[in-house]
Amino acid sequence: MLIFRITSLLLLCVFTNTYAQKELHKDLDFDGKIDTVYLDIEQSKIVCILSSKNFKREESKVIDMLNENSSIKDAKNGFYFNNDWMRSGYSNQFRYNKNQKKIQLIGMSRYEYGNAANEGSGESSVNLLTDNYIGNWNHYDIDKNTLVELPSIKANMHFNNIFLVDFNDEVYFDYGLKCANLFNNAVKVYEENK
Repeated sequence: MLIFRITSLLLLCVFTNTYAQKELHKDLDFDGKIDTVYLDIEQSKIVCILSSKNFKREESKVIDMLNENSSIKDAKNGFYFNNDWMRSGYSNQFRYNKNQKKIQLIGMSRYEYGNAANEGSGESSVNLLTDNYIGNWNHYDIDKNTLVELPSIKANMHFNNIFLVDFNDEVYFDYGLKCANLFNNAVKVYEENK
C-alpha cells in the first residue's frame, strides 16, 4: 500500500510538472489581471489569452517541430517558448508590446552540442530590439586533434518585427541558418590564421 501511495505521488508530481511547463498564468499585458499562455499540443500552436483583449484566443502559426520537450516558461516581462531536442534547442522570448497591443518576439537563443567531436557546439543569442547578436562556438581542429573555442562572434542581425501571430518554427530555423553562416565564417578565419 505504501509503494502504491509513493508511486501515485510521484506520478502526480510528474504530471503536475509537465502541465506547469506547458502553461503559464501571469499578467502579461500589465493591466493587473491574470492572462494565460499555453501550448496547444493538438493544434501545435502557442496560445495566448489576454484580459485586455477580452480573453480572446490569440495564437501562433503551426509549429511543426513541437515535441514533448517543448515548454512555456516565465520571463521577467513575458514568457519563453523553449523547444529542445536531444543535442540542440531554441529559446524564444516574448513580451507584450503596449503600442501595438500584441505579443512580440523580442529575443532568441540557441545551443548545440555539435557532432561526436563537439564540432559546432556552443550557444548564441540575438536581441531583436537592438539587433545585437553574440555567439560562442567551438571548432574541432583536426590538425591539433583538439576542440578550440572560437573568439566570440558579435554581429548585427536584423529581423523585422515578429508577433505571436506571425511566429512558427521557421522563424528560429531562419535564425539558426544565419547563425550557422557566422559560425562557418569564423571557422574559415580561424583555419586561415592558425
